[in-house]
Amino acid sequence: MTSKLFGTDGVRGTANAYPMTADIAMKIGMAAGSHFTNGDHRHTVVIGKDTRLSGYMLEPALTAGFISVGMDVILVGPMPTPAVAMLTRSLRADMGVVISASHNPYEDNGIKLFGPDGFKLSDATEDEIEHLLHNGLDALRVAPAKLGKARRMEDATGRYIESVKATLPRDRRLDGLKVVVDCANGAAYKVAPQVIWELGAEVISIGVEPDGFNINKGCGSLYPERMQQAVVSHGADIGISLDGDADRIQVCDEHGAMVDGDQLMGLIARAWKRDGKLQGDALVATVMSNLGLERFIESQGLKMVRTKVGDRYVVECMRRDGYNLGGEQSGHIVLGGQATTGDGLTAGLEVLSELIQQGRRASEVCHVFDRVPQVLKNVRLAHRDAAKAVMDSKVVTDAIGAAEARLEASGGRLLIRQSGTEPKIRVMAEGDDKALVEDLVDGLCATIQGEAAKEAA
Repeated sequence: MTSKLFGTDGVRGTANAYPMTADIAMKIGMAAGSHFTNGDHRHTVVIGKDTRLSGYMLEPALTAGFISVGMDVILVGPMPTPAVAMLTRSLRADMGVVISASHNPYEDNGIKLFGPDGFKLSDATEDEIEHLLHNGLDALRVAPAKLGKARRMEDATGRYIESVKATLPRDRRLDGLKVVVDCANGAAYKVAPQVIWELGAEVISIGVEPDGFNINKGCGSLYPERMQQAVVSHGADIGISLDGDADRIQVCDEHGAMVDGDQLMGLIARAWKRDGKLQGDALVATVMSNLGLERFIESQGLKMVRTKVGDRYVVECMRRDGYNLGGEQSGHIVLGGQATTGDGLTAGLEVLSELIQQGRRASEVCHVFDRVPQVLKNVRLAHRDAAKAVMDSKVVTDAIGAAEARLEASGGRLLIRQSGTEPKIRVMAEGDDKALVEDLVDGLCATIQGEAAKEAA
């Protein structure tokens, strides 16, 4: 049986190898286009991408697939993931597509799908599309007279810039701030510096020279060292670092000290509560968020709701239960009413706005709680399908049970899960006893690694 294409964030893999081939991309276009074809109107899909070389292969393949089932295509070129989601809604399109592997190196790529409402698809919808893909695409092709058309949209960048700026009050400017912006040589290399400059800040831009190969290479949210060094050397007030498709953010203060997504969510939650904007008096976070954030949120008279890892699950919870703020420790922050998915640039503006509002330095504004010691390590597997056998082995389950008992006795927490995008098992533990947490994680990683080696033999 063919392995499942869709993971926690669309389809992803090494470019020009299964499933990231032109052939599969065309089939995804055919299946997804057919699924979202309802009624007699001209159907439309918006396709954006990041700056990877392989985008030149996948974009026309997807376009061909959509056209073959009668769907018109609007190509917007390199644009952040949240921009494509916004444009899908704004243009009344039937769906949106982002060609990106987010924070992965240039050798990888991915395909993310959005519905007409600008939200990522549910697992059930992805399963329906995958079923179509594997069960007779020939029947989906339309007659020659009903083929779709493709055209490029020239003003997409300006539309997104204005949309992001509109998330701040019209009288809110960033005058007096000096901001380092690292765009990871990715999708936001044009729009992010432009937005912050138009709002009045002095901008030092890095990671804005994409060449198809250097996306996320030693820069961006996974490699913040360049941003940290630039902030210190330029005497900047703050640094903002995006990833390849700009749906996540990392921040450093004026000293170059990092501020993770948990701190940013705590900051925004407190600000929105103060301003009467926080719906449901709650923050939606994932099981990976630090216990210190949960304690801080509760100290503010709010509640923290946890979901599975993946901003799509955060968004599903927000929509279902009426909350408007959520995100992940990694920097995916979803601002309901402003964006339908993680938007690093919009979240960054919320942080910059708080610096202006409070009139204090980033090191004071952005540190809202003390983190509980947390350790996260990954165990790489030979392939993704090996995870279930490894995790089901008695040796591993017994080790997990023993570790959980020791952590729970000290008020800590253990989480072990398979990566949704890579052949890895992630082991995370947190608790007030740092030495205990480190010891438990190291021991569990060794046990899992041993079982993985047996499975691979």
